[in-house]
Amino acid sequence: MKIQSAETIVTSPGRNFVTLRITTEDGLTGLGDATLNGRELAVEAYLREHVAPLLLGRDAGRIEDTWQYLYRGAYWRRGPVTMAAIAAVDMALWDIKAKAAGMPLYQLLGGASRRGALAYGHASGRDVPELLDSIRAHLDLGYRAIRVQTGIPGLDSVYGVASSPAGGGERYDYEPAQRGALPAEETWDTRAYLRHVPGVFEAVRAEFGPELPLLHDGHHRMTPIQAARLGKALEPYDLFWLEDATPGEDQAALRLIRQHTTTPLAIGEVFNSVHDYTTLLSERLIDYVRSAVTHTGGVTAMKKLLDLAGVYGVKSGMHGPTDISPVGMAAALHLDLAIHNFGIQEYMRHSPRTLEVFETSYTFEEGLLHPSDTPGLGVTLNTEAAAAFPYSAAYLPVNRLTDGTVHDW
Repeated sequence: MKIQSAETIVTSPGRNFVTLRITTEDGLTGLGDATLNGRELAVEAYLREHVAPLLLGRDAGRIEDTWQYLYRGAYWRRGPVTMAAIAAVDMALWDIKAKAAGMPLYQLLGGASRRGALAYGHASGRDVPELLDSIRAHLDLGYRAIRVQTGIPGLDSVYGVASSPAGGGERYDYEPAQRGALPAEETWDTRAYLRHVPGVFEAVRAEFGPELPLLHDGHHRMTPIQAARLGKALEPYDLFWLEDATPGEDQAALRLIRQHTTTPLAIGEVFNSVHDYTTLLSERLIDYVRSAVTHTGGVTAMKKLLDLAGVYGVKSGMHGPTDISPVGMAAALHLDLAIHNFGIQEYMRHSPRTLEVFETSYTFEEGLLHPSDTPGLGVTLNTEAAAAFPYSAAYLPVNRLTDGTVHDW
């Protein structure tokens, strides 16, 4: 199966997405997600100008060789732009191989290890009553695990609170990113956050009891000692995990947090390579891997990373909000179903407009996601619908402390 064409499609049905479509000489097509939130056109150009010409005439079935060719052959390795581009190629080739076999991708990865993948939803509120209403609404939708984010007294806009979008404008497909020439700016106060959050979880547990799995995202905003303090304060509320407690670049920071709390830790949303995890895994400093298939080199790379994580008892918790297209979500679901060390899957529902462009076959029932038994990834791109939604610049916010210092967002 020789590759005949490799084309990029940029569309914005509620938010920007970059998709790679590979077509073989015998007419099989495969899709790959190359979306990088706020830097979409950088990946599109990398694919179009540097990667696509290298694919023409190559054997579509040689997935591992192609991955190594694109990773090692470029000399300049890793980084989110490079790894998102490689991921798109890898996904598209797996999509083609599974279609040629007449099987859903998970069958080629070893078959199903479970009935479905437990998903968690994003509940939030500007205050505790609004948060409790949001949790009830997510439970009504069928979620059996809930991420809890809340407004902080004295702060106008807080990450993860759906009712307070950055800058106060129209939400960007349920994400905090916003269309515009410049990013919105938010103000942050860590001490106010640390005072407020334990009481929020006390109220949630009092309302919903001890059995509901609860998650929380610190979004890289704490120092190691602050994160240790929060983890210890949250121990009575039995969190499923505390995510991104500190900036991910400082792997040694997790040692200090681990010394002071037994709250499970998840990290890796901004990572893009197995090399970002070696210390965290070998020293058992985390409990869940948070990378996305889209940003970490595709199915081939994520399967290897998760196999390595399993050696150390670390489970998957792949990134899955709406900055991952339905193509990237489907790729994650096939891995979720196949791997042994599955933990949980993040799941934000895409907008109706997005689902017009990306026709999906995966399902969500009784709290579990399933990629479906459609051959390949199970996602079809409607090119006519995609063309109706041109790219429009959008950015995630920038964060500043109350004195104006730029802080981690």
